[in-house]
Amino acid sequence: MPISVPAGLEVLLESGEVRIRGPKGGLAMRVHPLVEVRHENGSLTCSPKGEAGGALAQAGTARSLIANMVLGVSAGFEKELRLVGVGYRAQMQDGTLVLSLGFSHPVEYRCPEDVSIDTPSQTRIVVRGTDKQRVGQAAAEIRAFRPPEPYKGKGVRYAGEMVARKEAKKKQKQ
Repeated sequence: MPISVPAGLEVLLESGEVRIRGPKGGLAMRVHPLVEVRHENGSLTCSPKGEAGGALAQAGTARSLIANMVLGVSAGFEKELRLVGVGYRAQMQDGTLVLSLGFSHPVEYRCPEDVSIDTPSQTRIVVRGTDKQRVGQAAAEIRAFRPPEPYKGKGVRYAGEMVARKEAKKKQKQ
């Protein structure tokens, strides 16, 4: 399946590497030796070289990663996290996300170079960037500080994430 390249993006293919530059920045990726990438007529195609085992799977993976690169440098990626719990707060201080998550100390998360983190309110965190993998990894690391728990639902969760709630144990009468 070809990947359409929007106008304004610069694509460079050289010695097994794909480089894409756009309005949001640039990304580069090394392509597997079993995959051939071609740029023609404003689109990119990934095809397997030969019939070697796994070549078709590698071509599909490369196609997906390159499509994410094109989308990232043209529009960017975003993940939103919400803090649920009494006293749970988030704020940015000098490139560091400071979280109050019910521990005896504030939790500090250093923002990666190619990812930006915003806190539009005390209970919302927005992670943005051009690389889908880096944005998802940063959001997962923030969520891992206090994942949502099933009894009260407190913790850091993705926007729109449904947390399965459990019923607490009941005391038995004797």
